[in-house]
Amino acid sequence: MKKLVVLSGAGMSAESGLRTFREMGGLWEEYDVYEVASPGGWQKDRELVLRFYNERRKQLLEAEPNAGHLGLVELEKFFEVWIVTQNIDDLHERAGSSRILHLHGEIRKARSTADPSLVYDIEGWKLEEGDLCEKGSQLRPHVVWFGETLPEAPLAAALDLSENCDLFLVIGTSSMVQPAASLPRYALRSKIFTIEVNPEPTQISEIANEYIQSNSGIALPKLLEEMKKYL
Repeated sequence: MKKLVVLSGAGMSAESGLRTFREMGGLWEEYDVYEVASPGGWQKDRELVLRFYNERRKQLLEAEPNAGHLGLVELEKFFEVWIVTQNIDDLHERAGSSRILHLHGEIRKARSTADPSLVYDIEGWKLEEGDLCEKGSQLRPHVVWFGETLPEAPLAAALDLSENCDLFLVIGTSSMVQPAASLPRYALRSKIFTIEVNPEPTQISEIANEYIQSNSGIALPKLLEEMKKYL
């Protein structure tokens, strides 16, 4: 079975009604997103950061996977599908995709501020001051904040997948946030046929082998038939 690697971005989540940082205009309520999604913000006002992510988690629990997510699950009947996602939600998991690599963390998990290897599932949508790891340290959202570097292991795995697949699909990402934005370029450099699906053109649109100007929920069901020719 041929290997299909999918890079998914915030546009896919937006189709399920989840607001993106770009849609927030750089602000959440009256706060700059750096105040609620950065190490500096955490040091300055931990309660505010926790409230910001609680609100996002609550919104996520009210959302459902859209036709784009379900379309990727359908592709597993024909390809070995690997999803590399910049999204911190669990909509790919809830849709039923089997192989998912989160580059920027997972909002429904928490990790220890003392030992990053200690990661826990969050029941419900609240993570609060006083929620501690087994070593007695405060738990924080298990996400990569502005100003933090991506963990090496998922990034290395994503690079390997991008260079060693049969088909590469880019969906709903602005292709501006590094290092994820470089993954389609690695695929193209390795002579891997690359398709982008996006309602607005990006830096990848001009160099991809094929650009489809559409939302994923509309494009993927139709794209399935076309992609069968790569089997």
